Amino acid sequence: MWKPWRLWVGVVWLLGVAGAPGEAWAKGAPSYCERTPALQTQLEGLLSMMGPGKTVLSLVVAGLNRGLAERCVRLNELQVIGSHNSYHVEPSPELLDLFLMFDPAAIAWQYTHPPLAFQFQAQGIRQIELDVFADPDGGLYADRIALALIGQDIASNEPELEEPGFKVLHVQHSDFDTTCLTLVSCLQQVKAWSDANPGHLPIMVLIEAKDEDFFVPILPPVIRIDAALFRDLDAEIRSVFPDERMILPDHVRGKHATLEQAVLTTGWPTLQRARGKVLFALDNGGAKRDQYRDGADSLQGRVLFTNSFPGQPDAAFVKLNDPLGDATLIPELVQEGYIVRTRADADTVQARNGDTTMRDAALASGAQFVSTDYADPDPRFGTGYTVELPGGVVARCNPVNGPAYCRDAAIAP
Repeated sequence: MWKPWRLWVGVVWLLGVAGAPGEAWAKGAPSYCERTPALQTQLEGLLSMMGPGKTVLSLVVAGLNRGLAERCVRLNELQVIGSHNSYHVEPSPELLDLFLMFDPAAIAWQYTHPPLAFQFQAQGIRQIELDVFADPDGGLYADRIALALIGQDIASNEPELEEPGFKVLHVQHSDFDTTCLTLVSCLQQVKAWSDANPGHLPIMVLIEAKDEDFFVPILPPVIRIDAALFRDLDAEIRSVFPDERMILPDHVRGKHATLEQAVLTTGWPTLQRARGKVLFALDNGGAKRDQYRDGADSLQGRVLFTNSFPGQPDAAFVKLNDPLGDATLIPELVQEGYIVRTRADADTVQARNGDTTMRDAALASGAQFVSTDYADPDPRFGTGYTVELPGGVVARCNPVNGPAYCRDAAIAP
């Protein structure tokens, strides 16, 4: 006997929602994205009225939702959780106690993140932050000088630290413990997880270029990161990730005159084009942004999206770390098409007092990347403070600019 549900299955199959579309579908995406939500509404309405035995229609609707997500939802129409100083391991108790004797603000260093792969797999983190120090000759950070203050050997005995290249740590010679010692080794960990999980949502790697002296003249000066060293930074990233595994400014800009024009018109890549890829952004603004661009006003040939601001040719990514002070500005920028990173907490304050005001504002702001030090609560504080998306999902449809047809269940993992 002919069964009507078979017609629906056939229609949905022909629409291509059963699997990822090819190039031909991508070219027809605008028409698909305009027309298919009406079918979604009809089928979801029918599904809501049905009683037991709706399994087949449920599968059809799930397939339709997945197709809409893959072809029509864009990177900037999601929201995910990120980690702040994602490599960080807090100083030993003896060293931290010593720092606190001189500066109570050192309490902000009392947090530890698990290895990057654990963050991606178990915590659902999709944005990380790495602080990098230039070390073109190698060995500059091989000794941990602060250890002498507590009578310990300052030699790290880490061969990686003797090699040339960017090193990853928080504060030179003082807050130096990390789950990955170099930029390359950190990125190799990211790539290994990405290789093992090829359909993952895109991961943003936020890079902070650090070259401020600390406790001079007792500690040696750092090396200033200039335009030439920024080119070395790009080269290190490309030594791990080929261009086809990254979302680059050149890819987003396309044929537009500027990067900003592209994100405000054509927009960011769809999920089907972004899955399994990594994008990089520069945390620094001001002079460091100018040094990184070095004449490439729309980031031609560059790897990192710069922390810019509206009206600039490189404006695509904006860092606004205060979701309370920028409660109006963040959603405005998100609506316009920019990608925004904000923070849910800072300096261990919220984890200690349990105040969720900043966290709740960050999630409501629509900032695509909400960064925290507490994807899991710290039991030492007893507040249970943690940051996750509603329902504990890895990603959700953006609460500010997510399209009406977006469904959280369709965008995982």
